[in-house]
Amino acid sequence: MAEEETQQRTVTIDGTEYKIDEMSENARQQLINLRVADQEIERLNRQLAITRTARQAYARALQGSL
Repeated sequence: MAEEETQQRTVTIDGTEYKIDEMSENARQQLINLRVADQEIERLNRQLAITRTARQAYARALQGSL
């Protein structure tokens, strides 16, 4: 029977790799907070791109109306 390897989850912060299971509860919570913040930044960047595209279309429409 083959041995199963236990794959530990890790995170790399400033070039140093940390095992998540060995982090304190507070550190794990801060990691979650960081990931949530990163996801929100990505969402806002997508929304900004949509808004910029709309603004360009409005500017072209205005230019065509003048």
